[in-house]
Amino acid sequence: MNHAVLFWMLEFAAMLNDRAQVLLKTLVERYISDGQPVGSRALQQFSGLEVSPATIRNVMADLETMGLVASPHTSAGRVPTALGYRLFIDTLMVVQPLSEARVQHLESQLQPNNPTRLLTQASNLLSDLTRFAGVVATPKRAAITVRQIEFLRLSEKRVLLIIVMPDGEVENRVLVTHKDYSQAQLTEAGNFLSQHYANLAFGDIHRRMRNELRQLQHDMTALMSAAMAASDEAIARKSEDYVISGERNLLHINDLSANMNQLRNLFNVFEQKTELLQLLDAGRHAPGVHIFVGHESGLAGLDECSVVSAPYTADGNIVGTLAVVGPKRMSYESVVPIVDITAKLLSNALSQH
Repeated sequence: MNHAVLFWMLEFAAMLNDRAQVLLKTLVERYISDGQPVGSRALQQFSGLEVSPATIRNVMADLETMGLVASPHTSAGRVPTALGYRLFIDTLMVVQPLSEARVQHLESQLQPNNPTRLLTQASNLLSDLTRFAGVVATPKRAAITVRQIEFLRLSEKRVLLIIVMPDGEVENRVLVTHKDYSQAQLTEAGNFLSQHYANLAFGDIHRRMRNELRQLQHDMTALMSAAMAASDEAIARKSEDYVISGERNLLHINDLSANMNQLRNLFNVFEQKTELLQLLDAGRHAPGVHIFVGHESGLAGLDECSVVSAPYTADGNIVGTLAVVGPKRMSYESVVPIVDITAKLLSNALSQH
């Protein structure tokens, strides 16, 4: 949130006396916990205030006039609005820090031996810990290169393609060929590719191969073409714009699944990627956790969702963003530290590589 908006929210909070702030905080916490409109008796019970139900109803009427709470037609209780959530997040929320033991456990789940797997591990962590969707936007990549290519004969007309990336990750693909190659022929083909194309971007390999395949025996060109097609699939997977885990968790959240059209729009945001990436990119320009509540994201598919994001770094430079996508009715005080510590642990792990 920028400084102007934060200042405005602080001014807004100053308009509420201590009693109104306590009641709003209690209402948001009870609604997040129970998912039901909160009535004056529940507020009297959980707020700890020595006030009558009538006084509470008067305060609720004032909060409703200010646009901080709303009254569902079917209930006498009230629920927070997006503005109410925003005020709660910025001025009333008490974050629950993770214990040292839990942080150490999370750290053990991130293995710094492979950057690509690290991003998937971080996405899985976010999803597992929050039971929402975990998203990790991948760093902007330079052109992806290959360190070594090998072929291994599995059986007649079946060949294992082994692609070794510069970071040590290995991609395997099974090729079904039109003829049976001997292992000697496959070794020759692998040596040719490794010697001529190592450390080149795959786009450059394609261009050079058009001219240079004639140097090989003619019956090897089909094998090479199949290898390049399979390599394209492997590189496309490595070049994904973000890694996402736990989308299916959102199908089981009543706040979202009750409206199938809204749920469809949400999954369209995940599938189309561009808009969500632009939103995540907005959180790259400053450290710390950023929270977009409902329409604040600017994406119609996220109107009933909140996005809690934080940038992550490698060697001190911001290289990407990770986030949790869930319903507006989420436990922000527990999700915020999860996002924050995961970003820090991912940054540490990437910097070790």
